[in-house]
Amino acid sequence: MIPRSERIAEHRISTEPFYLPQGEELAIARAADKNGLPILLKGPTGCGKTRFMQYLAWALGRPLVTVSCHDDLSTGDLVGRYLIKGGEAVWHDGPLTMAVRAGAICYLDEIVEARKDTTVVIHPLADDRRELPVEKTGELITAPPGFLLAVSYNPGYQSVLKDLKASTRQRFVAMEFTYPEAKVEAEIVAREAEIDADTAAALVELGRMTRGLKDAGLAEGASTRLLIHAGKLIAQGIASRAACRATITETLTDDHELLGALDEMARSIF
Repeated sequence: MIPRSERIAEHRISTEPFYLPQGEELAIARAADKNGLPILLKGPTGCGKTRFMQYLAWALGRPLVTVSCHDDLSTGDLVGRYLIKGGEAVWHDGPLTMAVRAGAICYLDEIVEARKDTTVVIHPLADDRRELPVEKTGELITAPPGFLLAVSYNPGYQSVLKDLKASTRQRFVAMEFTYPEAKVEAEIVAREAEIDADTAAALVELGRMTRGLKDAGLAEGASTRLLIHAGKLIAQGIASRAACRATITETLTDDHELLGALDEMARSIF
């Protein structure tokens, strides 16, 4: 088994991630961290929530343990479980327990995707107790000052079955993320995709046009992430319309009418 110190070291971010602040999110996160308060990031897919967490971890100089939540995520997946090794049962910390012990940042991405009986385990960590009960070992781990719990979710996909309970939400300092203003978003796309400013601005214009199709049946418009993907294809010599078709149009929908509308938008810009 890999020593715990080596496992947590793998989660350190040594190089400064590229991140352009949109407001006071970094100051709020730092203040929450100093007071031992967990943070909740809300916002659409691909708007920069994960990149913000990477930047925050780098700025605080702490490891970032990220868990991508899903329907089958169990308490054991987060806290840990016994595994058979050499004919005996050996306890193996899950990512949440590892982060608590090490005083790291634990980021639960898309928390509403996890089973509700799983998310309850974070309640004592997310209030003034800052404790993690490990029932299978009988431990009660008190989080050190360096530990920070962060969760995120996309309000656009909320439903009665997939939403955070009030008892969970009210433990967090919440910050809403959205797509950056056009000038900032174009700077991000140009930097991340390594393309010229004019092409980046055109991609951002297309992205904003797609975001106006929600009333026409499109679940979500093109994220900043998708615009960067398109830019990277263009940087490799793919024609602009073909790049947009592969990374934006075909990604957003299978509906033939919407596909046509998105293609027409791309033609109007490129």
